[in-house]
Amino acid sequence: MVQKKKTHSKAPAKDQKAFIKKFGVVVLVIAVAVFFIVNNFIIKKSDPEVKYYTFTKEGELVFSDSLGNHKIKIDLEIADNEYERQLGLMNRKEMKENQGMLFIFSEERFQSFWMLNTLISLDMIFVNSEKKIVTIHKNTTPLAQKSYPSSAPSQYVVEVIAGFTDRQNIQIGDKINWMGTKIGL
Repeated sequence: MVQKKKTHSKAPAKDQKAFIKKFGVVVLVIAVAVFFIVNNFIIKKSDPEVKYYTFTKEGELVFSDSLGNHKIKIDLEIADNEYERQLGLMNRKEMKENQGMLFIFSEERFQSFWMLNTLISLDMIFVNSEKKIVTIHKNTTPLAQKSYPSSAPSQYVVEVIAGFTDRQNIQIGDKINWMGTKIGL
């Protein structure tokens, strides 16, 4: 009887290479995940340059229709100087339905706003010197450099959470009136 010579299969070497390849892919995926978590949550939370702001009530604003019928009242934060107007609602993580920011300018003119560093979508309401709404930009794009201009001269701008104007039926031609707690208002 002739004995067959046993040959060693190369299968174990192939299996070992496949295992090492899969292990390398898994390690790479884990490394990328750890980098993402550290970069987006740990480093950014401790970044001293990023300051998040919260709402500070400085007044109340009432929206009315063109006949003076009350629609809704909201709490206000007021931006009535250059620094506050430039800062606006940047670096805000949230705003409630009954909150808004009123921008007050010294004169009526065409205004234009953008959403740079603004983390939440807004409705922008441009108001003339007679406190009548002349332009509404709805559902603005967060963090965009797109310009949102008034279609007519305005002296005031009210920013509220996106969708507010639709939910509360705020329209061009409606009016605003407010009372503030800041000196000079």
